[in-house]
Amino acid sequence: MTFKPARLLVTLLAAIALPVLAQNLAIVNDKKIPLSRVDAMLKQAAAQGQKDSPELRQMIKDELITREILIQEADKLGLGSSAEVKSQIDNARQSIIIGALVRDYMKKNPIAEADITTEYERFKAQTGDKEYRARHILVEKEDDAKAIIAKLKGGAKFEELAKQSKDTGSAANGGDLDWASPASFVPAFSTAMVALQKGQLTEKPVQTQFGFHVIQLMETRAAKVPTLEELKPQISEALAQKKLQAYQAQLRAKAKIQ
Repeated sequence: MTFKPARLLVTLLAAIALPVLAQNLAIVNDKKIPLSRVDAMLKQAAAQGQKDSPELRQMIKDELITREILIQEADKLGLGSSAEVKSQIDNARQSIIIGALVRDYMKKNPIAEADITTEYERFKAQTGDKEYRARHILVEKEDDAKAIIAKLKGGAKFEELAKQSKDTGSAANGGDLDWASPASFVPAFSTAMVALQKGQLTEKPVQTQFGFHVIQLMETRAAKVPTLEELKPQISEALAQKKLQAYQAQLRAKAKIQ
């Protein structure tokens, strides 16, 4: 078979164009949209729990083509050269690069398994082996707290007196603080609470930074502490944040700030 010159030229041009098109998602007004953008958006979608599918890829394709059409129009209008847009672009650039720095630092300085275990053991020791259910009435003045204790000893109902509590969250529930570990409260409060027997009331008001508390212990039970595996993600995230804060402080200390 012989090709006519015109047909041969068309065939050769098509052969050259195929590799170029294969590297691009589309060409909009002679502007190429590389396939690498699709891969980037697929990674973002996967991070959000979406699965790769023909439908998702079509949505991404449509989105990227629409973006290209819109950015071309914005460029025609010169919107990208305004001071406000330039500032926003610079802020976005900083966020992206800082994110890359954080990922690079954590890749080079991962959280050790031993550190996670140590933090878990510290958490268990702090939490203790008991949970307490207490109720309280919080007032501003010590004399008011003493008067409440006297009324309770005289037979007044805790639920009624709790309505005047400054802790409005628990006041609506008769002062009930629900089940919690001692570590959930400020030290002065938890120390007074754990010293009580079931049903017992504090003899004196307990002072904290919030005011004066009248506390009554309702019940205790064995604490159900989450396992290491259950808490591992949260512990790892907390340790990573501490590590990053230390890294940031280290860089700030080296920086010349005027």
